[in-house]
Amino acid sequence: MKANILVVDDEKNIREGLAEALSLDGHAVRVAADGTEGLKAVEEGAIDLVITDLKMPAMSGTELLKTLAGRYPGLPVIVLTGHGTIEDAVEAMRYGAFDFLTKPVNLDHLSLLAKRALERGELARKNRELEAEVEAQRRRSSIVGSSAEMKRVFDLVRRVAPTRASVLITGESGVGKELIADAIHNLSPRREGPLIKVHCAALAESLLESELFGHEKGAFTGAQGRKRGRFELADKGSLFLDEIGEINQNVQIKILRVLQERKFERVGGEETVETDVRIIAATNRDLKKEIAEGRFREDLYYRLNVVNIHVPPLRERRDDIPLLAMAFLKEFAGEDGKEVEGFDPKARQALYAYSWPGNVRELRNCVESAVVMARGPLITVDDLPPTLRASGESRDIRIPLGSSLEEAERILIRETLAAQGGNKSRTAELLGIGRKTLYQKIEEYGIESGTKSESDRAE
Repeated sequence: MKANILVVDDEKNIREGLAEALSLDGHAVRVAADGTEGLKAVEEGAIDLVITDLKMPAMSGTELLKTLAGRYPGLPVIVLTGHGTIEDAVEAMRYGAFDFLTKPVNLDHLSLLAKRALERGELARKNRELEAEVEAQRRRSSIVGSSAEMKRVFDLVRRVAPTRASVLITGESGVGKELIADAIHNLSPRREGPLIKVHCAALAESLLESELFGHEKGAFTGAQGRKRGRFELADKGSLFLDEIGEINQNVQIKILRVLQERKFERVGGEETVETDVRIIAATNRDLKKEIAEGRFREDLYYRLNVVNIHVPPLRERRDDIPLLAMAFLKEFAGEDGKEVEGFDPKARQALYAYSWPGNVRELRNCVESAVVMARGPLITVDDLPPTLRASGESRDIRIPLGSSLEEAERILIRETLAAQGGNKSRTAELLGIGRKTLYQKIEEYGIESGTKSESDRAE
């Protein structure tokens, strides 16, 4: 990757020689004669890597390193040292230096080390951006996502929340339907009231009616006293009925009456109880099919489905995976007291490639496992569960021997873009370049967005 590099050394020949060598790699290089000049150059902005000597007048390289670590966390720094000051270089690495080089500098080694440091710096920058976006979304809502699909969901949530309308949330298991219900309640005028949740599938039919509507003393064997039901407890608030498609016809009729009249009787009782409650229901079933097969009441369906919010599965909104994964990583790293900062590129590719049949719930469990298994600051493919490791296996790209650098770059971009289904954001991230640069390369090489790989065309 091409970058802006700052070389800081009080010896003119060394700093200019290093600058020339790095320029041959395509980097834009600035120079400074001491730490004070170097710090000023960084403060002026757009520096991706600092290479600094340790022994300098005014401000030493160690002082510069300490200052940069405090003000610009994540900015990689490589220190230069003579053979007699290696202990100083090791000490500098404790302050956050990426690595050190001894003089005289091996230029090939410098080129390789600079490449690695820049990759690490770019990864740190992306992780910081993800963390910032995660925090911004957490302040706005409990839901995390930036894909076009989830933006539509957020828009529906914002529009329906201030109203009294019943909401039916649909989607596969694990997509986050309960979080949508939380957001609707928290953004509504009822947010000061209770949000009562009932997981209908977890209760036996014989218990569900009593759980929802309560019961009077002696209503059935074991009823030792009066019990208030969830509809009563949710008065002036919201009631979330998860897996509404699991309830029987008798309970469906009673729920329909509450929706129509806002009244009910406890099991075994004659007293009519009034309640002011908003219903938010969720299901992973096709309720229209359930209606056609006589298992769900059509009139109840239309009462519940005043507004429908469909939450798409994770495989249909892969752009949300980095944000979700980073949110879960921060949560579990904090709980476990582990210094895990993010995911390396191959681990990210594995997360993208996996189909996620368990959706967000499965991703959360996967990240928790990976944080536990992580042995360094970045989660690698080896830290992921076995099912994800297979999805992260690299795919070979064939570049004919004798190809020019431009032709090799064209093939690499085309094949990576094809492997990512035309998704430019993921392609740019995997290639370690910005989206703007990718767009320029695509136009320069005449690559079509919907291009197929060589292996796809051969089939």
